[in-house]
Amino acid sequence: MEWNYYNTFIKVAADCPASEATVPPDKKETKTKAGIEYDLIANHPYGYTQEEVMFETHVRHKGITPEELEARGTQIRDEFFQVPKACMRASMLPKKFGWGLHFNAEGKVALVPVGSEQYEAYAEGAEGVRVLPAMRNSREK
Repeated sequence: MEWNYYNTFIKVAADCPASEATVPPDKKETKTKAGIEYDLIANHPYGYTQEEVMFETHVRHKGITPEELEARGTQIRDEFFQVPKACMRASMLPKKFGWGLHFNAEGKVALVPVGSEQYEAYAEGAEGVRVLPAMRNSREK
């Protein structure tokens, strides 16, 4: 199954509470899933595909050790992707924290802060990108 977006921009959710992009806060002793996603993408713009972000976030959030990955890597990955997953449109980055997600022609993702010139250009379909909204936080319209 194909999990990646190509030439796509995910806008912030229509009901996103952030008027500007913010870094997701950490929990007391651990990072949240949104915090892990942010670190991965912010520190490596256009370095990961959606699938890679999803799996690496899972690995870090569950505390899977490098040794366990070395021993069971493909099995862990296969088990992870056997279960249906929400795509990055459901990520808290565009739903709550004000980050647009731009996927380039290779399917690699970068963060784009809401309100920036780059955000506005992508949101209007610049460079021929397909524009999708992030999933709403509430079912109400």
